[in-house]
This record gives sequence, structure tokens and C-alpha cells, in this order.
Amino acid sequence: MSKQRIKKLIEDRTDQDGLTETGIQGVRLFRATQAIPCVPAVYEPSVVAIVSGSKEAVLDGNRFVYDDSKYLCCPMSMPVKAGTPAASMDDPLYGVFISLNLRVMTELTLEMENVGGALPIGKGGLRAQGIRLAKWDEGFTDALLRLLQLGGNPTDVAVLGDARLRELYYAILGGEAGMFARQAFGAGNAIARSISHVSANLDTPISIDEMAARAGMSRAVFHRKFKQVTTMAPIQFVKSMRLNNAAMKIAGGMAVNEAALDVGYVSPSQFSREFKRMYGQSPRQWGEAQQPLMGGA
Repeated sequence: MSKQRIKKLIEDRTDQDGLTETGIQGVRLFRATQAIPCVPAVYEPSVVAIVSGSKEAVLDGNRFVYDDSKYLCCPMSMPVKAGTPAASMDDPLYGVFISLNLRVMTELTLEMENVGGALPIGKGGLRAQGIRLAKWDEGFTDALLRLLQLGGNPTDVAVLGDARLRELYYAILGGEAGMFARQAFGAGNAIARSISHVSANLDTPISIDEMAARAGMSRAVFHRKFKQVTTMAPIQFVKSMRLNNAAMKIAGGMAVNEAALDVGYVSPSQFSREFKRMYGQSPRQWGEAQQPLMGGA
């Protein structure tokens, strides 16, 4: 069975918890053998596929638990909480993290639209929360296996890597999350472009009026459409992106004031106040609490 072969490949190539590079750009394996509660994170455009165990993500109070029956599709940068609460030595988690290349995904989306390729419409319509779970179908499973089989040979990766990654992207666009992903990568998605701008410019002032102007919408229309796509108001989204990024930096050992400046906060006191309001701890307390988890990973 293809999933069992994928699991065996990951087991053979991961010798510690955390992420392991495959040699294929944007494709990393991961293993977890200890329970880690959901903590602030930022999912960049990606797909996360689990072949053993389960993983959790929480977006604006919506909880997603996924395993080897469904993979997670996140076509836009999203502030989430993520963890592996059920992982253990007896029940390890194995999975694959695949970054979604904006250029390639956009090219494929436009090509499919140009030839009239009908993509399945997922339940709940197009404007749902910013991440979605999709069934492991045969096309996705086979394409993922073919991609990972390249990892053991640098020549194969160099010659065939881009083509097989493109094949996997195509399987994603043709799968259960296909219409959802196309919404983000299609030529007309102003909200996705706005989110991409926010993600790349967290250290500079960002106003809602500027975001709306970039999207070519009035403030009121932009606010409504943004919330339809992400479940969050624009100002809430920007704040969550900044604070989640800062929380990750602090957990990684960065000084609190440096992390605050890195995500656009000029006032340390405002940063500490908003951080504590969101996470229930001061930035310093948060960093100290995360060190045992980071050390174990």
C-alpha cells in the first residue's frame, strides 16, 4: 500500500524529532515522539500530510484534527495554534510538510482554468476558513510517494524533482481541496494577495485602508470579504500574525524586545500587554515555558 511505503521512507530517513530536509526544495519530513500542546505558529502556504499518528491545528477557535485519512491544505499564510498532543514513543507521528510555491501553483491554476478543467467544489462552498482538510485520494497518495522516492538520490532530485513536485501540486488542485486552493492561487484573488503582502511586511505599519486599496475594494467590502475567507477581521488577522510570529521567535531564544521590533511593535509595553492578552502570559514567561518543549524537539 502506498501510504505504508511513504511511512517506511519517512521512518528510514528521520533519526530525530522535528523536521528533516529531503533535498527537494520545500519538502520536509517530520517526526514527533512526544506530546506537544498546541502553541502559536504561522502556517505559510503549505500542505501537511500525516501517515502515522495525528496532528492538530486551531484557527480562530476552529479545531482541525487530521491523520492518514485527510491532509491539511493551507493555501494562504495563517496564524494558528498547532501541536501533536497525542504523539508518544509508542505511537509516533510521521508526516510530510510541503511548501506551496506561489508561481507554480498559480501557473497550474491558470492552465487548468484555460483548458476548462473542472475542479470539484468542496462542501461548504468556496469562502470557508483559511485552512481545510482534504481526503487522501489515490492521485495525491501516488504523487507524494513518487516525489519522496527521489529523496535518496541527488541526481534523481536534480533531474526529476521539479516535475514530480508539480505533479503533486496538480493532484492537490484536482482533489477535495482543489477549488479551495484555486481560490487562493487564481488570478482574481485579491484577498490572498493582500494576505501575502501582510505576511511579507509584518515589520512595517499596515493599515486596513492600505490593504483595501491594494485589493481594489472599499474598506467595508474588503472587511466583509476578508472575514469570509479567513474567519477573522483584517485588524485581528494582522495582530495574530504579528503575535504568533513573535511567540515563535521568543520560543526559539530571541530576546523579547528584538522579537517585538521584528514584527512591527515600536512600544515594548504595548507588545507585552497585547501578548499577555492573547496568550495569558507575559512574553518572558512564555519564552521560559517553551524552553523544555523546544529542547525536547
